[in-house]
Amino acid sequence: MRKIIHVDMDCFFAAVEMRARPEWRDIPMAVGGRPERRGVITTCNYPARVFGIHSAMSSHQALQRCPHLLLVPGNMPSYKAVSLQIREIFHRYTDLVEPLSLDEAFLDVSDSPWFKGSATRIAEHIRATIAHELNLTASAGVAPNKFLAKIASDENKPNGLFVLPPAKVADFVQQLPLTKIPGVGAKTAQKLELLGLTHCHQLAAFGESELIRRFGKFGALLWQRAQGLDERPVQAHRVRKSVGVETTLIDDIQTTEQGLTVLAQLWPELVKRLDNRAIKGLCIKLKFSDFSQTTLSRRTPVLALEFAQLLCIEGWQRAKGRKVRLVGVSVELNATPNTERQQLSFDWK
Repeated sequence: MRKIIHVDMDCFFAAVEMRARPEWRDIPMAVGGRPERRGVITTCNYPARVFGIHSAMSSHQALQRCPHLLLVPGNMPSYKAVSLQIREIFHRYTDLVEPLSLDEAFLDVSDSPWFKGSATRIAEHIRATIAHELNLTASAGVAPNKFLAKIASDENKPNGLFVLPPAKVADFVQQLPLTKIPGVGAKTAQKLELLGLTHCHQLAAFGESELIRRFGKFGALLWQRAQGLDERPVQAHRVRKSVGVETTLIDDIQTTEQGLTVLAQLWPELVKRLDNRAIKGLCIKLKFSDFSQTTLSRRTPVLALEFAQLLCIEGWQRAKGRKVRLVGVSVELNATPNTERQQLSFDWK
């Protein structure tokens, strides 16, 4: 039986800013881009959340909901530096640390000698150490696996701890909304609701085979998570699967030529981030003026702007008269290093 802790910093970017400016703690405040540049909210403090503001919301909409919102630009070097300090604290308790982002991570403390192996006391001590040394708050969840630990960390936010012992897993999961399961977005939730499925306990009567018939491999995953099952280990060395860049445009664009120009501007940054790693696929992302989006991907070991341009042209055909507000390009990484850059020597059909 594993002992997994999921630690999630509370409104991390905003918290780092408020630490430097304590007078911001009690007023609605958010980190994000300017509305005139089509910025989006990266994170916001809890007084701002009272107004319905959340991450990924446009700054324009956030200011409409809260006209007196304090909007500050992000400082990524500062956030990365603090994230490294947090990670150093994690490693005092276990070597099995799997960062998910700058502000959250899984820890496997199954064999940790701290506090006689008590995952609850370890989680309490981690949170207290972060508060004492960094003057920041963190929430944590303790459970037998990663899926449940991540859900648990959200139960008593902010600055809280929730412990889900093995004996209570079955009862907890039965009442869990299906929207808590990763991968169940708005569209999937709607499909499930049409089948009369909104909570995990309803899947038992529906049956695993029927879920697989209707949802394929994801149906099998749904069934496992609805039983509280997750065999994934904490991976201290995660292999990155993709690299990408994108830009939200100040003004919408309409022609394919404009899109190709934006793509060409993004390309050097993609190559820089790729750092000569081998690829096995290329993907283009376009978001339209109505906020719908489309993606196109192709398998290819060749990193070539010409390939991306062909995908971009194909994607533009899906616009159907709509303007484009965002252009992105990404690559799927190969597990093997790219020792020699391949040259484009054939037409892509």
